[in-house]
Amino acid sequence: MFDFNNLPFYIKFALKLLIIYLLCVFIIQGQNVLIPLIFSIILSILLLPITNFLERKLKFGKVAANFFPVLLALLLIAGLIYFFSREIASFLQDIPTLRKNLENHYATLQRWVFEKFGVSLKNQSYFINTATSSVIDSGSVVIGQTFFKITHTLFYIILVAIYSFLILYYRHMIKQFLLSVFRKQYELQVNEVLVESKAIIQKYMVGLIIEMGIISALNVTVLLLIGVEYAVFLGILAGILNIIPYIGIIMGILFAVLVTLTTTTGLNQIFWIIISFEIIHFFDSNLLMPRIVGSKVKINALITIIGVVIGGTLVGLPGIFLALPVIAILKIIFDRVDDLKPWGKMMGDDTEHKKSNLYLKLEKIRIKKKRTIIPDNPDEIHTL
Repeated sequence: MFDFNNLPFYIKFALKLLIIYLLCVFIIQGQNVLIPLIFSIILSILLLPITNFLERKLKFGKVAANFFPVLLALLLIAGLIYFFSREIASFLQDIPTLRKNLENHYATLQRWVFEKFGVSLKNQSYFINTATSSVIDSGSVVIGQTFFKITHTLFYIILVAIYSFLILYYRHMIKQFLLSVFRKQYELQVNEVLVESKAIIQKYMVGLIIEMGIISALNVTVLLLIGVEYAVFLGILAGILNIIPYIGIIMGILFAVLVTLTTTTGLNQIFWIIISFEIIHFFDSNLLMPRIVGSKVKINALITIIGVVIGGTLVGLPGIFLALPVIAILKIIFDRVDDLKPWGKMMGDDTEHKKSNLYLKLEKIRIKKKRTIIPDNPDEIHTL
């Protein structure tokens, strides 16, 4: 009988690398099936409390109790798509004004490059014209790809809605299948993985949505005070991008700065956008994230960044958003399989119990305010 453990180390290592490679190929080739399915599983877990409430408290039928939460999620997604589409259409209508502002910034940049590096205006214009011609030549291709992406996204949304409804409808049967497909001695571990995965995704996603709403409101308020055009659009977009760990804040600032450059001739707004977003990010990292999201997904920063990069490399933007929930579920599984426990330990965070000094100081102040002194002698209560 073949025994994997008796193989030499280098053969076992090579086989593990081969398995990882084949898994990556499977993900890339099967992403059109896997991505909607994973989104559907996460959405189903997120909607499960609403479904249970409709079934048990309001006595809805099984079909209606599973259909209405999915319909509500679809309406929210459609509202977001409509909002961003309207803002982008408004942005495109202002292209003549935006082009004029860009030309002013371009002229300023040309003078600065000539003064600092001695590159003549003629050479700079040559490089810019070459790049512009290549962009124009590929314009039709970009338009075709954009149309394909929009159609593809709408198809994904419809597919996710159908999958989510069916997963909610057949959830008990799916759970029984997962429990019975493994041998009886693993039934307890499988049940623990299912229960903990559901709890983590629910708590993490709800916390993330609340945090995203607060950050978006702060961003919009700050941008309105600064006087930035498209403040609502840029603030909400930066709030959504903020859910991407460590990278989202940079993307949000960069996008807001680039759009603002096209809508203003000065640079004061750019300075205040960067300062304001950094202050909001500090508030989010030290106060909002520990209190609302907390350490529900106990993954260290290194694995988080690697997971986001791998997810984006394999399947693009959906992989970036799915990276953290998928890694959290994998850690739960790894922690319960003896051979995979070292991987689970490596994915964890040894400093997960530590919180920022600012958060701890505010927590002590809050506890002191709530603390009530109760005397040993009840007769002395009136003297307090």
